[in-house]
Amino acid sequence: MSEMTTPDFAKGSGLLPAIVQHARTGEVLMLGYMDEAALAKTRELGLVTFFSRSKQRPWTKCETSGDTLTLVDLRIDCDADTLLVKAIPAGPTCHTGTTSCFGSDVAPSLGFLGELDAMVASRHAERPEGSYTTTLFEGGIRRMAQKVGEEGVETALAAVAEDDDALIGEAADLVFHLMVLLRARGIGFDAIAARLDTRHRGA
Repeated sequence: MSEMTTPDFAKGSGLLPAIVQHARTGEVLMLGYMDEAALAKTRELGLVTFFSRSKQRPWTKCETSGDTLTLVDLRIDCDADTLLVKAIPAGPTCHTGTTSCFGSDVAPSLGFLGELDAMVASRHAERPEGSYTTTLFEGGIRRMAQKVGEEGVETALAAVAEDDDALIGEAADLVFHLMVLLRARGIGFDAIAARLDTRHRGA
């Protein structure tokens, strides 16, 4: 949790709103409420737990279905009366079957890159048979670098001689193969975003 302040449960008569955000995509998943016991249980279990106003007790999200929310980070706002919970969902968050309780189209447009990078990291660690990503990793750095070069040339050619759809397809291939190459070097795609952010802020 952010160290800047302590949650002020008295403001909400013992309950504070807890906004749950997908830790990889930035998508807002749901809004719940926590009391001190629910917050303590969330920290203890590493699974997001709320205070159920209908059951009048702490309730771990999807404790019966298995569609839990694994805690990644927890922060408090500047007024100490709202919690921001960053989590990774296992399955849909909403009882309707959608990832978010606010619908299926609320994820930031670039948020999928975080999920893709996590998938690439998983492939790098687990090397499942039959996976194209596994074959790239097992081909070695030189082969991956060669593939990025090929995709870069194809993207440039598409920009000059093909339509927008073809260019988008080639650019997607380039980004994916670059992501794989970076992961093979132990670099997550978030490092690239961070460098671009630093350059932007320094410009």
